[in-house]
Amino acid sequence: MAEKRRRVAVLGATGAVGQRLVGLLAGHPWFEIAALFASEQRDGLPYGDAAHWLLPDPPPPGVLRMPVQKPCPEGLEADLVFSALETGAASTLEPLFRDAGFTVVSNASAFRDDPEVPLVIPEVNAGHLALADRQRKRHGGCIVTNPNCSTIGLCLSLEPLRRAFGLRRVLVTTLQALSGAGHPGVPSLDALDNVLPSIAGEVEKLEREPLKIFGRLGASGVEPGDLTVGAQCNRVPVRDGHLLSVSVETERPATPGEAEAAFAAYESPLASRGLPSAPLRPVVLTGGAMRPQPALDREASGGMAVTVGQLRRCPVLGLRYVALVHNTLRGAAGGTLLIGELLAGRGGG
Repeated sequence: MAEKRRRVAVLGATGAVGQRLVGLLAGHPWFEIAALFASEQRDGLPYGDAAHWLLPDPPPPGVLRMPVQKPCPEGLEADLVFSALETGAASTLEPLFRDAGFTVVSNASAFRDDPEVPLVIPEVNAGHLALADRQRKRHGGCIVTNPNCSTIGLCLSLEPLRRAFGLRRVLVTTLQALSGAGHPGVPSLDALDNVLPSIAGEVEKLEREPLKIFGRLGASGVEPGDLTVGAQCNRVPVRDGHLLSVSVETERPATPGEAEAAFAAYESPLASRGLPSAPLRPVVLTGGAMRPQPALDREASGGMAVTVGQLRRCPVLGLRYVALVHNTLRGAAGGTLLIGELLAGRGGG
């Protein structure tokens, strides 16, 4: 990586995921913040006044006086644009920046299903970034998307098994943290002493996105993977950390001991690339009858690793386990940042 730091912009910089991105970008060895974008009502305000800060660590001092701008690609001097926009705004604004020649790395769901747009977990399907190169030829710039936060936890936890034994069918039940609903999110009287057994759009994302991520890149786009996923999603009164109960049928039958060996042997295929946010072990296998837990395990590798435990035989599909993903780090801002690092490292940022 060149010594010169790349200039980046953040769309949706004042929201919950945008704040995570701003915090991660402060002092980043490869990137420096060139512009912060938010709604037109905040145009011109210092970031410290425009953002209702939600994170336990204080906002980075270097951005407090940086003026927030209304989203517009004209005059922007940046090598990369990170998007933490809500889906509705993303559907309108992200193409404006792409068509102005920018590479947009998005956490929004607006273009995840677009056949032109890669849906990327860097350790799993970095090769799908070839779609970004095809986009540039047509639009000048490109959009690359980060998957749904629960999808990332599911697919990363499945990857060691996929590589070792192949995948056939998956059943997953999620217990999703409140922060996944953004801010102000779920009303307190709905969340306290309660579990909400439905989250709009989540089942569809969990059942659809893994097929694209595990699919094969062909001449006309991604051919979906030969995998069936059934999902049920619940909102629970936890601040951060999505827990997933997973049962999986592999193509080649595997015992829990063989699956444990596959998890233990799995290391990041990105290890040689020196990406600042990439954990050496993106999937961490833990023991004990009471692990993983959000309070104890969500910060694994700075929140960038998925923790797997309770690995045992499933009488229905063959194997079962519990996985935990930090939804606003690995599942959102950190995962988006890692895609940006991957692009920059390959010269595509």
